[in-house]
Amino acid sequence: MINYVTIGTNDLDRARDFYDEIFAVLGVPRVHDDERFSFYSDGSGPGVMVTRPYDGEPATVGNGSMVALKADSNEQVDALYARALELGGRSEGEPGLRGDGVSYGAYFRDLDGNKLAVIRMMVG
Repeated sequence: MINYVTIGTNDLDRARDFYDEIFAVLGVPRVHDDERFSFYSDGSGPGVMVTRPYDGEPATVGNGSMVALKADSNEQVDALYARALELGGRSEGEPGLRGDGVSYGAYFRDLDGNKLAVIRMMVG
Protein backbone atom coordinates (compact mmCIF):
# COMPACT_ATOMS: atom_id res chain seq x y z
CA MET A 1 0.00 0.00 0.00
CA ILE A 2 2.74 2.50 0.88
CA ASN A 3 5.67 2.95 -1.51
CA TYR A 4 7.67 5.49 0.49
CA VAL A 5 7.34 8.29 3.02
CA THR A 6 9.07 11.66 3.01
CA ILE A 7 10.70 13.49 5.89
CA GLY A 8 11.45 17.18 5.38
CA THR A 9 14.74 18.81 6.30
CA ASN A 10 16.26 22.27 6.19
CA ASP A 11 19.84 20.92 6.21
CA LEU A 12 20.19 17.97 3.87
CA ASP A 13 23.86 17.26 4.63
CA ARG A 14 23.19 17.14 8.38
CA ALA A 15 20.08 15.02 7.82
CA ARG A 16 22.03 12.58 5.62
CA ASP A 17 24.61 12.10 8.36
CA PHE A 18 21.85 11.49 10.94
CA TYR A 19 19.81 9.09 8.80
CA ASP A 20 22.86 7.22 7.48
CA GLU A 21 23.68 6.38 11.10
CA ILE A 22 20.21 5.41 12.33
CA PHE A 23 19.35 3.39 9.23
CA ALA A 24 22.68 1.57 9.56
CA VAL A 25 21.34 0.11 12.83
CA LEU A 26 18.50 -1.45 10.78
CA GLY A 27 20.79 -2.51 7.93
CA VAL A 28 19.07 -0.12 5.52
CA PRO A 29 21.37 1.65 3.02
CA ARG A 30 21.08 4.98 1.28
CA VAL A 31 20.38 3.88 -2.27
CA HIS A 32 20.01 7.19 -4.09
CA ASP A 33 20.56 10.87 -3.62
CA ASP A 34 20.86 14.12 -5.48
CA GLU A 35 20.95 17.81 -4.57
CA ARG A 36 17.37 17.72 -3.18
CA PHE A 37 16.95 14.36 -1.41
CA SER A 38 18.33 11.04 -0.20
CA PHE A 39 16.44 7.75 -0.42
CA TYR A 40 16.84 4.82 1.97
CA SER A 41 15.59 1.30 1.25
CA ASP A 42 16.52 -2.32 1.76
CA GLY A 43 14.25 -3.30 -1.14
CA SER A 44 11.88 -5.33 1.04
CA GLY A 45 9.19 -2.72 1.60
CA PRO A 46 8.49 1.00 1.74
CA GLY A 47 11.45 3.37 1.64
CA VAL A 48 12.15 6.69 3.30
CA MET A 49 13.02 9.87 1.42
CA VAL A 50 14.71 12.68 3.34
CA THR A 51 14.20 15.85 1.34
CA ARG A 52 14.24 19.58 1.11
CA PRO A 53 10.68 20.74 0.40
CA TYR A 54 10.09 20.98 -3.33
CA ASP A 55 8.29 24.32 -3.01
CA GLY A 56 11.48 25.94 -1.67
CA GLU A 57 9.82 26.90 1.61
CA PRO A 58 11.28 25.80 4.96
CA ALA A 59 10.53 22.28 6.14
CA THR A 60 8.12 22.22 9.08
CA VAL A 61 7.01 19.54 11.49
CA GLY A 62 3.57 18.01 10.97
CA ASN A 63 1.48 18.05 14.13
CA GLY A 64 0.22 14.49 14.48
CA SER A 65 2.59 13.14 11.82
CA MET A 66 5.06 10.38 12.62
CA VAL A 67 7.04 7.76 10.74
CA ALA A 68 7.37 4.37 12.46
CA LEU A 69 10.46 2.35 11.53
CA LYS A 70 10.31 -1.45 11.74
CA ALA A 71 12.73 -3.21 14.08
CA ASP A 72 13.41 -6.95 14.25
CA SER A 73 14.26 -7.11 17.97
CA ASN A 74 13.99 -5.18 21.22
CA GLU A 75 17.76 -4.78 21.11
CA GLN A 76 17.50 -3.14 17.69
CA VAL A 77 14.90 -0.70 19.09
CA ASP A 78 17.22 0.12 21.99
CA ALA A 79 20.25 0.57 19.73
CA LEU A 80 18.51 2.80 17.19
CA TYR A 81 16.95 4.97 19.90
CA ALA A 82 20.31 5.35 21.67
CA ARG A 83 22.06 6.21 18.40
CA ALA A 84 19.43 8.80 17.50
CA LEU A 85 19.95 10.54 20.85
CA GLU A 86 23.76 10.35 20.54
CA LEU A 87 23.44 12.12 17.18
CA GLY A 88 21.42 14.97 18.67
CA GLY A 89 17.86 13.65 18.40
CA ARG A 90 15.41 14.33 21.25
CA SER A 91 13.56 11.68 23.23
CA GLU A 92 9.78 11.50 22.88
CA GLY A 93 9.47 8.20 24.78
CA GLU A 94 12.08 5.76 26.05
CA PRO A 95 12.13 2.14 24.86
CA GLY A 96 9.54 -0.10 26.44
CA LEU A 97 6.41 -2.18 25.97
CA ARG A 98 3.52 -0.40 24.28
CA GLY A 99 -0.16 -1.17 23.81
CA ASP A 100 -0.50 -3.81 26.56
CA GLY A 101 2.46 -5.76 25.20
CA VAL A 102 1.48 -5.56 21.53
CA SER A 103 4.78 -3.91 20.65
CA TYR A 104 8.11 -2.75 22.00
CA GLY A 105 9.14 0.68 20.85
CA ALA A 106 10.69 4.08 21.38
CA TYR A 107 9.98 7.57 20.09
CA PHE A 108 12.34 10.39 19.15
CA ARG A 109 12.62 13.57 17.09
CA ASP A 110 15.27 14.05 14.44
CA LEU A 111 17.44 17.16 14.09
CA ASP A 112 14.64 19.03 12.27
CA GLY A 113 12.03 18.10 14.89
CA ASN A 114 10.30 15.36 12.87
CA LYS A 115 8.82 12.66 15.12
CA LEU A 116 9.81 9.06 14.50
CA ALA A 117 9.25 5.76 16.24
CA VAL A 118 11.17 2.53 16.08
CA ILE A 119 8.85 -0.40 16.78
CA ARG A 120 9.01 -4.18 17.06
CA MET A 121 5.52 -5.60 16.68
CA MET A 122 5.02 -8.69 18.85
CA VAL A 123 1.65 -9.79 17.47
CA GLY A 124 0.16 -10.12 14.01
